[in-house]
Amino acid sequence: MKPHHTIREIILAGAERMQVAGLAFGHGTDNASDEAAALVLHSLGLPFDVMDAELDNPVTTAQLAAIDELIDQRIATRKPAAYLTNEAWFAGMPFYVDDRVLVPRSPIAELIESRFMPWIDPGRVENILDLCTGSGCIGIACACTFPDAQVQLADLSADALHVARRNIDQHELSARVQAIQSDLFGNLAGRQYDLIVSNPPYVSHDEVRELPEEYHHEPSLGLAAGEDGLDIVVRILAGAATHLSRNGILVVEVGYSQAALEVLFPMVPFMWLEFEYGGDGVFMLGREQLVQYQSVFTRTAAQRSDRSMAITRSSENE
Repeated sequence: MKPHHTIREIILAGAERMQVAGLAFGHGTDNASDEAAALVLHSLGLPFDVMDAELDNPVTTAQLAAIDELIDQRIATRKPAAYLTNEAWFAGMPFYVDDRVLVPRSPIAELIESRFMPWIDPGRVENILDLCTGSGCIGIACACTFPDAQVQLADLSADALHVARRNIDQHELSARVQAIQSDLFGNLAGRQYDLIVSNPPYVSHDEVRELPEEYHHEPSLGLAAGEDGLDIVVRILAGAATHLSRNGILVVEVGYSQAALEVLFPMVPFMWLEFEYGGDGVFMLGREQLVQYQSVFTRTAAQRSDRSMAITRSSENE
């Protein structure tokens, strides 16, 4: 990068470099300009919401060298910017991230900011579960939005829970937020929640192979979910009713697997939520609906488990 005089010029030059390099975006930013801004501002120790006038401030030669090095890393490694800065923003809050967890980017942030109204009464929310929590961003943001609620963050990955606990401490929420290692509901027997929210793995095997290189820096455990991307979601549907309070709701993101889910359960009245700021593939079901179709969910989950075990045994015998 040639020397430039202002932060604004450096961001523009960085964005051009990344566009020429053919980078992919989608980890908190969806374009080269925002990605360059994130890297440049981090290198300068400035917040992402810096005042526009500050972008016209000059940059020293030493600062420019540090910025160049960070952008060089982004281009050479294809790692998402959030892994290089160890910071991602979600629901207006900063979170520590590294390659043990997915980079937060769920549209569920918009639901949290609206306190899931009108589908629940925020004043009656006492217990919340963030299932497949990863970095803990969804559950921690919920804890801040529902200041009287107790929140559990559950994940199968011990590595992810280390990151989640770091974020609990960062936001000083250890009195109300607990991280639990659990294979979905496996270690949550007897617990009930007014709100269960989940951004689980939902990418099919074929889609995983086709993802840009940036996504392959993320843990596969947080992305891949079987042939159609629904292996984890079906298990969540099968177990959720037992863990919801009387008026509780389940909110789950399934992304591009929405169509496959509707084909799999055409009789289920999924409520697909709309977002003002973009995003789709998030459904909501109430406890009564989950109870009504629980036998269907449970049977489908069992069939999938049997099929998976048969495939595993067949592979072992070859």
